[in-house]
Amino acid sequence: MQRVYSKFLLSAVSPERFPLPTMPEIAFLGRSNVGKSSLLNALLGSKQAHVSSTPGRTRAINFFSITDSPERQQPQMYFADLPGYGYAKLSKSISAEWPKFIEPYLADRPTLALCFCLVDSNIPPQKSDAQLIHFLRSYNRRFLVVGTKADRLSGNARVKAQADLRKGLAVEDLLLCSSKTGAGLKEVWSAIYKAAEE
Repeated sequence: MQRVYSKFLLSAVSPERFPLPTMPEIAFLGRSNVGKSSLLNALLGSKQAHVSSTPGRTRAINFFSITDSPERQQPQMYFADLPGYGYAKLSKSISAEWPKFIEPYLADRPTLALCFCLVDSNIPPQKSDAQLIHFLRSYNRRFLVVGTKADRLSGNARVKAQADLRKGLAVEDLLLCSSKTGAGLKEVWSAIYKAAEE
């Protein structure tokens, strides 16, 4: 896997605060306890995203600049870490924030190249995940569903989980990965580079 260098860029809670749309952007979305920060840190090889024991800590869109060399002045792409959804205590306040900055980002951002919809591969397909996929489809957004925490599944359970998620979320393409073991990260990076180049 190619070494990448990442740097926290900014947090935005309104479209006016988004970085200038000059680079391909890769968005990471998922339920509050899906392991989004762990996956981001595993991809970046450093602790950039804050991993919290309390779900729903990310309340803004956090942007990170990504390069393949520390000397490179211009980033090659941005990663966008979006607030988690579906956590009971916070879901109302997060729902209220969607129209303010999350929806405009997903609907209107011209440089958004790919959305990763992260789902927990250990639980059945969730209604909130299906709603997110429906939303992205309605705006013709390119997305890929990634099942996290796959290290907790044995071979047969992994095959079954993959089939259940494909069927329940009505998707063809679905990757399973693990932040702990690194399984599937190479495939995630392949999808990122492909989307960024196109």
